[in-house]
Amino acid sequence: MLSLWFQIQTLLQQMQDKFQTMSDQVITRIDEMGTRIDDLERNIADLMTQAGVEGPDK
Repeated sequence: MLSLWFQIQTLLQQMQDKFQTMSDQVITRIDEMGTRIDDLERNIADLMTQAGVEGPDK
């Protein structure tokens, strides 16, 4: 019975570790996407400035 308990604990720990890894990857990708969106907004603003177009008021 004790062996079963340890197997279950090991399985649960492995699942928790995998979930944490996936969670970290998702957060990293969200951060990267935010950076890319910021860069895109800056590039669009630069292009609008070069074209002589006013951007939206913030």
